[in-house]
Amino acid sequence: MKTNRQSRPSLLMLGLILVIVGLSGCATTTKHDPRDPWEGWNRGVQKFNDTLDDYVMKPISQGYQWITPSFVDRGITNFFSNVDDIGVIANDLLQFKLLQTGQDTGRFLVNTILGLGGFIDVASKLDLPKHNEDTDQTLGAWGIPSGPYLVLPFIGPSTPRGLIGLAGDTAANPINWISPAAIPYGVGTLKTVDMRADLLSATKIVDEASVDRYEFIRNAYFQQRNYLIHDGNPPLDDTLEEEMDLELEGLSSANGIAENTEQQANPQP
Repeated sequence: MKTNRQSRPSLLMLGLILVIVGLSGCATTTKHDPRDPWEGWNRGVQKFNDTLDDYVMKPISQGYQWITPSFVDRGITNFFSNVDDIGVIANDLLQFKLLQTGQDTGRFLVNTILGLGGFIDVASKLDLPKHNEDTDQTLGAWGIPSGPYLVLPFIGPSTPRGLIGLAGDTAANPINWISPAAIPYGVGTLKTVDMRADLLSATKIVDEASVDRYEFIRNAYFQQRNYLIHDGNPPLDDTLEEEMDLELEGLSSANGIAENTEQQANPQP
């Protein structure tokens, strides 16, 4: 009988912990995100973009991936990455990252000259890693707030600051300076298809792993941007920190109640 008397408080403690964690989880999922005041609009636009992707972009990208040899696909991705390094270098300077400016300039020159215009990533083999800097990150590093979450037709997740950053990145891309305009449009279409093909497996993971796909993408967008702006060392979000403190307080309270219950059930002689 002693074993049964000891198991009841343990089950009670487990039950209390599960209830507290469950309630905190429910509160998190139903709570309106203050970063997303335009959620109604955003959900509608995401539904439009998802439909367009299902019926247009995904089939085209799958066909592109099927007919394109892997080394050609890799070369096209490398080429566009090399072109993007021009904007990376400019944003390095705007953020006063002088050492990184030198590294990215060297990377661009090596891949352009030795890598046949960037189709071969020679620089990575020479310990010149790829960095990711854009205008949105520069504005964030300057202290300009992102503004509310905004889903744009054909573009996807963004913010007002991200929209300005996109305009800056587009202007910094030398391919967009070429005339006639059909050339930039054609090259841009190829880049979009190539990027979408590279994300086919990631899309499948998102679809299978997320309960609310919209919420998953929104949170992932903010986390990724925050990660990039702080160079992989983002500060702990205040809201997340408060939720963690509440959960820890709840678990401590549950342990205290369980210990009191166990003491009453098993009084010391």
